[in-house]
Amino acid sequence: MNVEGATALVTGANRGLGAAIAQALVDAGAKVYGAARDNTTITNQDVIPVLLDVNSPSDIADALRICGDVSIVVNNAGIGRSSTSLAADAVDAAHAELETNFFGPMRMAQAFAPVLRDNGGGALVNVLSVLSFVSMPQAATYSASKAAAWSLTNALRMELRRQGTLVVAVHAGFIDTDMAAGIDAEKISPQSVAAQIVAAIEADAEEVLADPTSLMVKGALSNDLTALYPALQAQWDAVAVSR
Repeated sequence: MNVEGATALVTGANRGLGAAIAQALVDAGAKVYGAARDNTTITNQDVIPVLLDVNSPSDIADALRICGDVSIVVNNAGIGRSSTSLAADAVDAAHAELETNFFGPMRMAQAFAPVLRDNGGGALVNVLSVLSFVSMPQAATYSASKAAAWSLTNALRMELRRQGTLVVAVHAGFIDTDMAAGIDAEKISPQSVAAQIVAAIEADAEEVLADPTSLMVKGALSNDLTALYPALQAQWDAVAVSR
């Protein structure tokens, strides 16, 4: 589809990757609604601010009335609690992450799929993670939420194909945003990920593997127990010994 002349809605558009996606869509010629739980934090003058908590059915209903002209929906809003599986608050962390990272995109898809259909099909983009493919103990509950969201995305792709809606899964390792600010590792810029998302929509591509990490991990899934997890185990053991 053509992004130029399209209308897009981006959740979590007030900072980081969401702000970069909104700007990339604007630069490509789209009208863009930027959604956030506090819409006063949308400071880009080229983006129309929308109050939207993806965990709030009433907010989604309000957004549906405001954004009835959209042909692109980008589910970018997400949270991370950095919880291990055995932490005392792991269940609470998992509930919070699943609520936003899994149920949020599900609610948005249920609400906006008919709008996308009526507006010609369009595109639904789910921003996931390389941790959709592989788990890290340091972020066990977050990994589980993103794996669930990846599975949801694959189901949505099949359900929405008949109405002509492109469903795009976006995977990346560490992105240079506030969420990864305390991590000392190679990071990709949010602008690079955003540009790849726009390119994927225009090329009718169903997946974005945005960096070498996501490319490597996806390619190793058939042999993950030997190709991926031994290194992650060593990393985790080193962290555990240092504590």
